[in-house]
Amino acid sequence: MRDAWPGLKAIGMAVRVSRKPDGTTTCDARYYITSRFLSGKRFADAVRGHWGIENSLHWVLDVSFNEDQSRTRKRFAASNLSWLRRFAISLLKRHSSKHSIVGKSRICGWDDDFLMQVLTNKGG
Repeated sequence: MRDAWPGLKAIGMAVRVSRKPDGTTTCDARYYITSRFLSGKRFADAVRGHWGIENSLHWVLDVSFNEDQSRTRKRFAASNLSWLRRFAISLLKRHSSKHSIVGKSRICGWDDDFLMQVLTNKGG
């Protein structure tokens, strides 16, 4: 196994226990390989940081662009559309308007002046 990951220093496990509204609980274990030894606290912080970023970006992509419903399957097309969605989100986040990402996206479709503000970072 070590040959597959030459920089492997440690294997970590994170356990997540979730309580559902009906009172039942679920337990998930995830395993991570690391290139450094980490204390328990640093490992936990790294795992939380990774999933915090992953979950927030995925949520924004799904809510803003309904990405989970995308049926694009061609390799380059799917990759290009994914990049464009992330780029659009970064432009929309930079705009100073207090609207949500979805709201800003809709306004861009309705108002060419607002769209130009978002594209040129001269927002609001």
